[in-house]
Amino acid sequence: MLDAHFFRRWLTAAAAAVDREADRLTELDSPIGDADHGSNLRRGFTAVVTALEKEAPDTPGAVLTLAGRQLISTVGGASGPLYGTLLRRTGKALGDAREVDEARFAEALRTGIDAVAALGGAAPGDKTMLDALVPGVDGLPDSFGAAREAALQGALATIPLRARKGRASYLGERSVGHQDPGATSSALLFEALAETAAEGGESREGGHG
Repeated sequence: MLDAHFFRRWLTAAAAAVDREADRLTELDSPIGDADHGSNLRRGFTAVVTALEKEAPDTPGAVLTLAGRQLISTVGGASGPLYGTLLRRTGKALGDAREVDEARFAEALRTGIDAVAALGGAAPGDKTMLDALVPGVDGLPDSFGAAREAALQGALATIPLRARKGRASYLGERSVGHQDPGATSSALLFEALAETAAEGGESREGGHG
């Protein structure tokens, strides 16, 4: 079972991953975006960790809802509302339960991903964060490790795609050949999730290393 402590550790791990990869995310964003994806997310997730330390919500839903609010209020560009919506809607779907199992979490996360798709008007294959989020959540019933691997492969699979949504879509064919920064940062969330599960001794962590 996953409790509030697990979700706080997950978001702290995600913040560390974003901080570590921020320069790379911005580098990916330079040819097809505003060259600020890494710095924006770093600022947002730093604010999330600060807020969680200050308030320490005691249910999984409250942890994710607070994190989503922080991202919406502190991250510029499109990624703040998108990531904020992802976490807020997932948290709302989890309700007031003190603990949730992996199946409940996967179901709630899918609700959050559906909200992101609706907000951005995008679908898998459009070269957006959904290209990592959807395979990631599809992998969750197998294990956290399987979800991490599926999200990573989804991010890599954006390289040959032509962007159909977001700022990159304005580039047309010139967006081909670049890995989508949003899909790449989304894969980091699943990487942090698998790490958190492994550290916590979750029995269904699975996956590689």
